[in-house]
Amino acid sequence: MIAKSRIHESCRLYGINTIGRNCTILENVTLGYPSGRILDEIAAAGVKPETYSYVGTRIGDDAVIRPGSTLYCDVVIGNALRTGHNALIRENTLIGDKVLVGTNVVIDGNCRIGNRVSIQSNVYIPTNTTIEDSVFLGPCSVLTNDKYPIRVPYDLKGPVLRKGASVGANATILPGVEIGEGAMVAAGALVTKDVPAWKLAIGAPAKIVELPEALRSLNRI
Repeated sequence: MIAKSRIHESCRLYGINTIGRNCTILENVTLGYPSGRILDEIAAAGVKPETYSYVGTRIGDDAVIRPGSTLYCDVVIGNALRTGHNALIRENTLIGDKVLVGTNVVIDGNCRIGNRVSIQSNVYIPTNTTIEDSVFLGPCSVLTNDKYPIRVPYDLKGPVLRKGASVGANATILPGVEIGEGAMVAAGALVTKDVPAWKLAIGAPAKIVELPEALRSLNRI
């Protein structure tokens, strides 16, 4: 279902997509791209992906999705989404209102992202990550979810970023780490343990220090 929106003729639509009012979807965007599970169903049915019926992408009002972006099936997005170019949002991801997903961002599925979140260019967000409202992720920051990459069994668990947290450019946050409400992670930091609310993580490995009084306010997103 498409309600009074502008969709470029080069876009590819798979599954059954729901697009709100006043959306602008630009060149070579793909919506409803099939997950691995859906691809298995398509193969078993022996049909073309374009003709198979399944739940695609659901997008609210006033979105702007820039060229080359791909949104998988079972992605649900609120109002006023903005993407850069070539953003990738994989299946079973829930995104709130007024979220920016920058150029070349990868959101690797099964993620929960709140309202008024700003994700700058080249950020990587792994499977099973939670990001609450008013969080800022600086360019090239990396979140991880595998504590012992492919060496031993491990339940993939991404970080949890609480309301109003800020992560600086090129920072890395290890699996399962919680960044507390209003906390800040300095640029280039390697965060290996939880950061309490309204504290600052700085260095590699990061140390927890006091957050300057001037920075003790929620992000203005």
